Amino acid sequence: MADAPRYAALHGLAPVGTRPPLRTYVRDLWGKRAFIRVLATSKAYAENQTTYLGQLWTILNPLLNAIVYIAIFGFLMGARAGTENVIAFIVVGTFIFRFFDASVSAGSRSITGNASLVRSLRFPRAVLPVAGVLAQLATLLPALVVMCVVVLVSQLVPGMGAVPLGWRWLLLAPAVGLLWVFSTGCAFIAGRLVAVAPDVANVIPFVMRFVMYGSGVIFSIDSYVSSESSPALYAILTYQPVAVYLDLARSAILNEPSITTDPVTWIVGAGWALVALVGGFTYFWRGEERYGRD
Repeated sequence: MADAPRYAALHGLAPVGTRPPLRTYVRDLWGKRAFIRVLATSKAYAENQTTYLGQLWTILNPLLNAIVYIAIFGFLMGARAGTENVIAFIVVGTFIFRFFDASVSAGSRSITGNASLVRSLRFPRAVLPVAGVLAQLATLLPALVVMCVVVLVSQLVPGMGAVPLGWRWLLLAPAVGLLWVFSTGCAFIAGRLVAVAPDVANVIPFVMRFVMYGSGVIFSIDSYVSSESSPALYAILTYQPVAVYLDLARSAILNEPSITTDPVTWIVGAGWALVALVGGFTYFWRGEERYGRD
C-alpha cells in the first residue's frame, strides 16, 4: 500500500474529490471544450422545449419585458428625460441586462442543479458555469438581431430620435464579448456561493434587481445623479461594470448625446472583465473539492 501513490502517479491516476493544481485544472477544463459546447447547446435547446412556441421564447421574453418597461417607465412615468429615443434606450438596456441576469442565475444553479452529475463523474466543475453562460450567449445572439430591428424601427415612432445605421454598429460585438467574459466570472462566484450556502440563491434575484435600477437599464444615470451635485456617486454608478457594458452597447447603435464612450470606457470594461474572470475562476477553483459533498 505504501507504493500506491507511486503507482497512481505512474498511470496518471488522481485521488477523487481533491483540488488539482491550478495549471492542471485549466488544462483539464480546456480539454473538456467539446463537452462544454455540447452541454451548452443542450441547455439552450432544453430551456423552452416543453412550451408550444419553443425557442421563440428566447426572443419573446426580452421583447415582452422591453414592451412592459417602455409602456410603464417610458410613457406613463416619463423616463424619457435625457434620452433622444426612449424606446431604443430601454430595448437595448433590457436585452443586454437580461443576458447578464440569466448568466448569473445559470451560474448559481450550476452545481446544485447538477448534483447527480457532480457526484457521479470526475471532471472540472468549472465546466458547469461556463456551459451555463455559453447557453445564455447562444440564446442572446438571435435576440440581438430582434433588438437591432426594433431599434431601427423605433425611429419611425413620432417623437423618437433618429438611429443611424453605420460602422459603429460593429462595436456591439466586442461590447457583448466583454459582457460575456464578465458574466462568466460572476457565474463562477455565484456557483460557489450557492453550492456552499444554498440560501444565497434566494438573495441573488434581489441583488440583481438592485443592480438593474442602479445601472441605467431603464432610466439614464444622468437623470437622477449628476456629476456636479454628487461627483463620487456619479463616478461609481457610471463606471460600475454593468453600467459600462450598457454604455458600450448603446453607444454602438444609438445616437444618444448623453452616452459618450471613449477609449477609457473600453479599457475599464476590459479591466472589469479580466478581474471578474480571473478572480471568479480562482475563487471557484479553490472550492473544487467541496462540490457535491456539502
